[in-house]
Amino acid sequence: MNTATTTLTLDEGFFARRNPVDWLFALLVAAGGGYAFARYAQHMDVYEKAILLASLPAAIWLGWFWRPLRALMLAVAGLSLLGVASYQGDIARADSVFWLKYFLSSQSAILWMSVLFVMSTVFYWIGMFARGQSATMETIASRLAWVGIALALVGTMVRWYESYLLGPDIGHIPVSNLYEVFVLFCWMTTAFYLYFEQQYETRAVGAFVMLVVSAAVGFLFWYSMAREAHEIQPLVPALKSWWMKLHVPANFIGYGTFSLAAMVAFAYLVKLQGAETRWRRLAPLWVLGVFLSVLPMAFRKSVETSSSYWTVYFAVAALIVGGILLARRRIAARLPALHVLDDVMYKSIAVGFAFFTIATVLGALWAAEAWGGYWSWDPKETWALIVWLNYAAWLHMRLMKGLRGTVSAWWALVGLAVTTFAFLGVNMFLSGLHSYGEL
Repeated sequence: MNTATTTLTLDEGFFARRNPVDWLFALLVAAGGGYAFARYAQHMDVYEKAILLASLPAAIWLGWFWRPLRALMLAVAGLSLLGVASYQGDIARADSVFWLKYFLSSQSAILWMSVLFVMSTVFYWIGMFARGQSATMETIASRLAWVGIALALVGTMVRWYESYLLGPDIGHIPVSNLYEVFVLFCWMTTAFYLYFEQQYETRAVGAFVMLVVSAAVGFLFWYSMAREAHEIQPLVPALKSWWMKLHVPANFIGYGTFSLAAMVAFAYLVKLQGAETRWRRLAPLWVLGVFLSVLPMAFRKSVETSSSYWTVYFAVAALIVGGILLARRRIAARLPALHVLDDVMYKSIAVGFAFFTIATVLGALWAAEAWGGYWSWDPKETWALIVWLNYAAWLHMRLMKGLRGTVSAWWALVGLAVTTFAFLGVNMFLSGLHSYGEL
């Protein structure tokens, strides 16, 4: 009688699983951090130095956790250094040096980001309907999105340097106004989507997620045109704090993933209604389409001369929503299974809720330092609490009551309206301690 031998293999340790390429990447990140510290430490206070040092192991872990980020980080670092070096300490060179004028100045890089994200959206939708070439079109769309993220980050890094060229008292991390945070929103939302795209091995959802990114690009274009928001301005006193470097990025991870979840929820509802032939059963989706289409018209009050812009924006949004509903059968057939969409929606909200909670706590600490109190029921704070409660309730109902399906999708979609008002509506219609973000 043979005796079966069972061999127990213990999982290797986290560091034991690292290969030489992993360690080379870690070495490059450490070297880059050392260079940044040696070059710019004299401009940092103790908190900023701590943030820089803490970001190094975080960057290494992210590169180990999701390998595409390695190439992204190295490309952004190389192009940013090239842009910074091209200035040679003179901001006027932005208009005379070829690479700066057309590619690497902050404004040029962000314009390229905008074009690439819109092109990515278009290719995702071409892939949705292309017969035999859908995989190729979606691959192009995904790669365009990656290049858009890289240029968004290059634009952000170079803009940071440009602000110091304008004056040491003007220099600041570019997360201080609506123009800068919309850039942050665009690339963060896209990056989280690309992670889920790789994890679930499906690109069809990109057609929906990149719509919200393109909508943000549309707002960014108008905001630059109407307000000249791309011009770097000195910080107002309340924003001259190292808390901003932590609070704002954490906040926009929340905004980005909540928006991602909402667009996945929209895809879920289209998938669910794909075979529906009775138009009256589609009434809720039509109502949603009208709401999302009419919403941009609210911006017309901000600048009267931009009414034609928002009319076009409205028309394009209406055509997109109507087209999605008319082609719902074809789209539904290309979308992944409902349980995949439901899982992406849940994970997006879970990540967003965690970071939004952190951002709210950091914001309270910042408020205590700037205004002498942790909470003042300012409109922005009140609506941030409403957003937090909305998603806390969503997660509670899912984890405790097993919320799934249509109700959870509609709830996530309505959450986009709540989040949008907290993000933009408060700045447009209300005032308070956060009035420096007014449209």
